[in-house]
Amino acid sequence: MLDSQRIAVIDLGSNTARLIVMAAVPGHSYRLEDEIREVVRLRQGMNEDGLSEAAMHRAFVTLRLFKRFCDSTHVDQIIATATSAVRDAANGRAFVERVQQELGLTLRILDGEREAYYGVIGALNDVALRDGAVVDIGGGSAQISLVSDRRFVQGWSAPLGALALTERFVHSDPIGDDEFKALEQEINRTLDKVKWLPNLTGDLVGLGGTIRNLARVEARRSGYPLVTMHGFSLSLAALEQTIDALRTLPLAKRMRLPGLRSDRADIILAGALVIRAILRRSGKEALTVSVHGLREGLFFEYFWRHWAEPVIADIRGFGVLNMARVYRYHKKHANHVRFLAGRVFEQLTPLHGYGDAERELLAAAALLHDIGTLIAYDGHDVHSQTLILNGGLPGFTPRELALIGLLARYHRKSMPEPGDYASLLQPGDELLLMRLAAILRLAEYLERGRSSAVDDVAVSWNTTTLRLTLIADQYPAVEIWDTQRNALELMSRAFAREVLLDSTVAPTELG
Repeated sequence: MLDSQRIAVIDLGSNTARLIVMAAVPGHSYRLEDEIREVVRLRQGMNEDGLSEAAMHRAFVTLRLFKRFCDSTHVDQIIATATSAVRDAANGRAFVERVQQELGLTLRILDGEREAYYGVIGALNDVALRDGAVVDIGGGSAQISLVSDRRFVQGWSAPLGALALTERFVHSDPIGDDEFKALEQEINRTLDKVKWLPNLTGDLVGLGGTIRNLARVEARRSGYPLVTMHGFSLSLAALEQTIDALRTLPLAKRMRLPGLRSDRADIILAGALVIRAILRRSGKEALTVSVHGLREGLFFEYFWRHWAEPVIADIRGFGVLNMARVYRYHKKHANHVRFLAGRVFEQLTPLHGYGDAERELLAAAALLHDIGTLIAYDGHDVHSQTLILNGGLPGFTPRELALIGLLARYHRKSMPEPGDYASLLQPGDELLLMRLAAILRLAEYLERGRSSAVDDVAVSWNTTTLRLTLIADQYPAVEIWDTQRNALELMSRAFAREVLLDSTVAPTELG
């Protein structure tokens, strides 16, 4: 068993202080173990003299609680940072020194470029972005970063944070027309400085609390079936609808808007206008949400510290493997199920017509199909689906995530059906689900003894029958018995043929 470390990352932002604790074996696996969030409004009341006494007191009390939590839960390492409010304040350095002296906590002040960089590192380990830009709307500042070939190129930072803009321009409830116009003008004037934004090629990825909250508002409004916001697509049209509501609703009603955190209700409109302006200027109709950001970027710098650039190249492959490792998958069994499923899939390609994309979904489900046994064996197929759909898989779209979860759900029994996740699927996906589930179920029962008794499968067919010939050293009695009982009916339905099962080794050859 590899030794796991507990890594805490503290992010003291302009609006919110956050702590995450990651359990990790560097370079091998990681998972979020704990998270604490506290609104401190550090920028509130800030002037030419710096941070206000009240704001510093709120921040100091929160950091002290974070430090005590880390000490009491035996965290191995603390990575602590402060961003725009502290770096912009005249007394920011003095505040950091006080935190060091009184709490023994070293706060690293990130400049705008570095803040943008860590946000990109977090996003690139969560979203399969190759070329484009990453947007982070914080409380005090906004960062827009250019990405090329999955690498950070440059970051741009400006005081376009949701809290900073609200304090400067919004003084009535709901916002007045003149305030709204002045807010838009300031955003556009500032974004004029990002000369490369109108010519952006590739995709747009968004991170941070403002963007996640706006995504949740749209998710609730549209009946989105997933809990996680991994890979959620926030469209410009949906954002326009939310802005129209935020502009007219008083604070008391905004606080009750489904999906919106009540402690963001007073500042969310300003952040939404920044995102809208960026989408319009870049010519994009939507952005993809990353649930990872600055804190995770700082963590990944530690996790991938043996690399010059802390970004995983195969984000999807490692994401599946990481989840499998976290939930203690049975490596030999899962790998052999994946192998057998892959062999059946490739031989049936002329019949089903699917390609690499569909095979990747099948392979992911094969590695993850039994992770639910960590909860309980009974119903472990349902537990596997829950872990997959709630946890999310880096790099996969919501549709792909739903299909992987459904394949895990139906790897043992029952007729596959989309159920609550039908809205995420495309035309033809119900047949795809049935066929991939049939192949996965077949592979699972061919590996029923968990001994790799079946070395390979030879597949042949005609217009009426589908023949599966098992290649083995000894007659695979258990595998044939359970496969006939549990897997052949679904294979027959999926491929509209009678399924025949035989083996290269005859029963009479058993010694």
